[in-house]
Amino acid sequence: MKSIWEFANPKRFMQLSQVSLPWVAGLSVLCLVVGLVWGFFFTPDDFRQGATVKIIYLHVPAALMAINAWIMMLVTSLIWLIRRHHVSVLAARAAAPVGATFTVIALATGAIWGQPMWGTWWVWDPRLTSFLFLFLFYLGYIALWEAIEDPDTAADLTSVLCLVGSVFALLSRYAVLFWNQGLHQGATLSLDKEENISNVFYFPLLVSIAGFVLLFLALVLLRTRTEIRARRLRALMARERLA
Repeated sequence: MKSIWEFANPKRFMQLSQVSLPWVAGLSVLCLVVGLVWGFFFTPDDFRQGATVKIIYLHVPAALMAINAWIMMLVTSLIWLIRRHHVSVLAARAAAPVGATFTVIALATGAIWGQPMWGTWWVWDPRLTSFLFLFLFYLGYIALWEAIEDPDTAADLTSVLCLVGSVFALLSRYAVLFWNQGLHQGATLSLDKEENISNVFYFPLLVSIAGFVLLFLALVLLRTRTEIRARRLRALMARERLA
């Protein structure tokens, strides 16, 4: 546990992230290129969905990361509320625009897939609706940070908002299980091998998911480093004004 809390020290975080960021970014690019090229150009069309099925290589990883980004924000927000570590809440702030972008990608690709499959771009399906609310919570979280000048007060309020928004993150993940009448299909990936898609689609999808996970980590590391520098700059400017 001691090694984990070392990341709460801004200086230690900056040192470790400086070393790890190039590796994480490089691996993310490699996995994304391999996974997307493999999936879009070297897998067959589905016998029911045709070439439309290949959108899963963007839609599934983006949707997965949109939800998990909020869960990561929830964990770091709780750390802030309990232990008052600034790096944790800055990491949550850094992750919000990234998670919001993944949510937009998931909504857009879902609409592109849904139009030929369902005959419409949008339906008020439980999972789609909860996902839309999750996106609105992302926007509210980002706006709340910008609206409050005192950083600690902003951190407290956004952390509480993150707790509330977590309900929609969970609903986005499990809505298909809660409401069987929804149009959205069940899980594409499952621990039950009988529920997984065919291996010809499954393996490139796993590579694409790995690429999105690494991309998220790289962007959060990069943005957290920027947030730490911005906080230091504001502190220096405040000292100069007092002097």
